[in-house]
Amino acid sequence: MPVLTPPRFNIVRWSIYTILVVTYMLVFFHRMAPAVISADLMKAFNTSGAALGSLAAMYFYIYTAMQIPAGVLADTLGARVTISVGSLIAGAGSILFGLAGTFAGVSTGRALVGLGVSVVLIGLFKIISVWFRERNFGLISGLTVMLGNVGAIASAGPLAGVLKTYSWRTVFVVLGVVTLILALLTALFVRNRPEDIGFPSVREMDGQASHSPRKLHWWGDLKSVVRTAAAWPALWVDFGMVGGMLAFVGLWAIPFLRDVHGLDRSSGALYTSVALAGFAVGSILFGWLSDRMGRRKPVIVAGSLAYTLVCLCLAYAPWAPGLIGLILFALLGFSAGGFIVTFANAKEVVAPALSGMVTGLVNTGLFFGAAVMQPLFGWAMDLSWDGRMVNSLRVYAAGDYHSGFMLMLLFAGVSVAGACRIRETHCRNITVNN
Repeated sequence: MPVLTPPRFNIVRWSIYTILVVTYMLVFFHRMAPAVISADLMKAFNTSGAALGSLAAMYFYIYTAMQIPAGVLADTLGARVTISVGSLIAGAGSILFGLAGTFAGVSTGRALVGLGVSVVLIGLFKIISVWFRERNFGLISGLTVMLGNVGAIASAGPLAGVLKTYSWRTVFVVLGVVTLILALLTALFVRNRPEDIGFPSVREMDGQASHSPRKLHWWGDLKSVVRTAAAWPALWVDFGMVGGMLAFVGLWAIPFLRDVHGLDRSSGALYTSVALAGFAVGSILFGWLSDRMGRRKPVIVAGSLAYTLVCLCLAYAPWAPGLIGLILFALLGFSAGGFIVTFANAKEVVAPALSGMVTGLVNTGLFFGAAVMQPLFGWAMDLSWDGRMVNSLRVYAAGDYHSGFMLMLLFAGVSVAGACRIRETHCRNITVNN
């Protein structure tokens, strides 16, 4: 029979969670900030659309390559060491990004940030899987992404307001210092498992046997995860849906609203803030709904279909800035929030001890999608660009952006195909007897 969770245990686990989720907020800030400072970067380094896309995507290139290694690190070294070291690297990268005087320097800073923050979400999900009950994983992971989006929202409207007083360089140097402080807090206070500080496991508190630990060398475990066919559809859902959404909202949405609809940076940032707020709300609601229903697949399919419909409206509906535009951006983010259930689904098709590796595999799809889409969107626009420039800044026409929207629709189709292949787990790990 389940027992009550000890009050001290609750204090410890929520303290650990708070340190890591604040770190995760900075991950989102770094991810989305290029949309607001895109004009500053183009002027400072005299870049084309494709070059700007490559600079912004540098974060995603490194992040993508690191997802499976991040899963291995979370399952072997543990979240404490992994996130501490990652935060140190990200802090140094942010400071370099703010101080760099050349395009190569700023690209290096962006790459270091991507490398450092690439381990945070996987480590955090590993912590959630160990410190919280399995039946609440969808809700807690949704809460995590919702809180992470606070950082994303701060990188839109609030950042645009801060830039009226301070330079983008100052912002990123300060952000780097804060990240270094969080690295220290992680090293001092985060623990990988309840047993590390004398608590029983969560399952033991509920009168159940603890899950079996890893039995193979990490390479053997990783091969077993990669060979699990049921884990791959979740990767393609995230590749097409969240990859496309983050690429647009995180870089091209504000230039689109500026060039096509005549909005200034602050006004355009309102739309990206609304999209990110929708993403935050969608993440926690889709996670809660999945846990409540006891189903994964219908929720994931519904999210991917809704996202595709919104992309169609952005590309073809006769909308304009105002209420309709804000609703479309809100729905774009909200529908993409259905991705959160893919993590719960993926960890339920492999052994519990391998949750970090499978989460890393799935997360690879998300960031590979964004890494491909950001420069591809810019490349598609450059193909039809008429050469018009204003204040040394390229100005693209509506038709140029339409080419980018077609790519988003193609990616959305990939997400729907992946969602239809999801294996239903009924919110339990199908590899063990619960």
